[in-house]
Order: sequence, then C-alpha cells, then structure tokens
Amino acid sequence: MKIVLREHHIIGLGGYIVELRTSFRNLIVVNHSDEPIKLEVPVLNDDWIEEHEALGLEVIPVMDDSDYLVAFQMAKHKLDEERKALEG
Repeated sequence: MKIVLREHHIIGLGGYIVELRTSFRNLIVVNHSDEPIKLEVPVLNDDWIEEHEALGLEVIPVMDDSDYLVAFQMAKHKLDEERKALEG
C-alpha cells in the first residue's frame, strides 16, 4: 500500500509501523520538496528509513524514550518556516 505525502507536508506514521520488527515506535516524515512523494506502508523494518531518505524525505524516528509531540512540533515549525520563505 502507498500513501502520497504532498509537497511541503508532514505526517506521523505511528499506525503504519510493525513495531515488533523495528527499533522505533513512531516515525515523522517530512517532504521538503516541491513534488509529492509516495510512501510505502506499512513500515516493516529499519531499512525503510534509508530507502525513503533516498527519495529526498526527512525521516525522524521516535524512540520509546522520546517525546513524539515535541519532535513533531519542531519538524512542523521548521517546515512552516520553509513555507513562509517560499511564499515571500
């Protein structure tokens, strides 16, 4: 199955991770490009990160001891700054 991540958008993939096979509990994926990019889901293993970074995506793994909300807000703030720079 694939999900399309629109240009200059962010998504959390928590519900699409097979946690028994991965070292993280959630992923934040950011598309900084001007083109939509297809994501392969579900996330079955740690190699998924490298495969999707090769497509130009920023992939932020969230571990058990990390704060998902803080990581998401930081990535969203960075993306919002990029959007403002593109508009103005």
